[in-house]
Amino acid sequence: MKQTILVRHPGDLTVSWAQQVVEQHDANTVVTKVDIVAVDIGTTTRVCVAVEHNGPNTLPNRWFIKLPSLAWRARMITTLPRLLQTEVRFYNELAEAIPLSMPVCLAAQSRFGYGSTLVLADIAEFDGVPSAASDTLTLEQVTLVVEQLACSHARFWNNVHLDPKYRWLAGPIRILEDSLGTALAVPLMKRGLQQAGVHIPSVLHAPALHYARHRRAAMRFLSDAPKTLVHHDCHPGNLFWNKNRSRVGFLDWQLVRIGEGVGDVAYFLSTALSTETRKLYEAELLVKYAQTLSDNGVVDFDNTRLVQRYRAHLVYAFEAMVVTLAVGGMMNLDCNLELIRRTAAAVEELDAFSALPI
Repeated sequence: MKQTILVRHPGDLTVSWAQQVVEQHDANTVVTKVDIVAVDIGTTTRVCVAVEHNGPNTLPNRWFIKLPSLAWRARMITTLPRLLQTEVRFYNELAEAIPLSMPVCLAAQSRFGYGSTLVLADIAEFDGVPSAASDTLTLEQVTLVVEQLACSHARFWNNVHLDPKYRWLAGPIRILEDSLGTALAVPLMKRGLQQAGVHIPSVLHAPALHYARHRRAAMRFLSDAPKTLVHHDCHPGNLFWNKNRSRVGFLDWQLVRIGEGVGDVAYFLSTALSTETRKLYEAELLVKYAQTLSDNGVVDFDNTRLVQRYRAHLVYAFEAMVVTLAVGGMMNLDCNLELIRRTAAAVEELDAFSALPI
């Protein structure tokens, strides 16, 4: 019988617990010490630990563990749609098929009614450098991410929903998440708009509430497109880089799903760039995305429609940041407000709400 690695609190990350993890990789390795280096509480509880062991060099000494959030509001929002369970299943079943860099998974386990535990190698073990959520990326970095997203989207273009291995991504968990988002859309949007204050132009308040009231129809429109596998939470804080920032990796797959690829691009460009840089290079980056899709064999898309769909998907990026603020405890406040400013600017400039037929 497979040993359980499930824990609920950072204090449960003991030597005997770490021993169960390493034995999944090398039965002869002995763990002698576990030290908690850092704890961060947001949508999940994220713990960095230093593990002393006598195992091979391929077994890292710094681990990054994700547990259910110790913040009650964040836990309430993430438990019903089983977001951490989704990421555990992603690493167990799908990660190896994704043509993107991501952390090495050491162990991942879920049990209904108990929770989930995800153990990754700390990216610092491999000279990885994380981004912060509010980092402003350079044009070169953003171009690289757009190209990587396009390559991954092309790999699954219009076939992922037909493969039984991936169908769970559009199954009951996602239906529950969408239903929960729709049920809470109006109160959370109202609360978020109020808390954001001057960071959201007043001209956006009425269309944002109109969108929240008609969110179900908006989601149907945004999903009516060629299907692929999307990250769905692609902001700078969910990326990591090598030391010279020439290679990128992707973190936090809790929201992975079947959806429209340009949604990832809209979410990313509206959160990762300064407003000025996005205005200058947004059209060029969309052309790069389309060209990379084409270079990877995708032919059934229209560039004009791509721009229209990009505008529409900006609304979700804006909603996600406003709802994050409304719930509270899910992201550093200053980071959250900066991403609200960026997404609000994109939505206002491109009149994104008018791109939704609601």
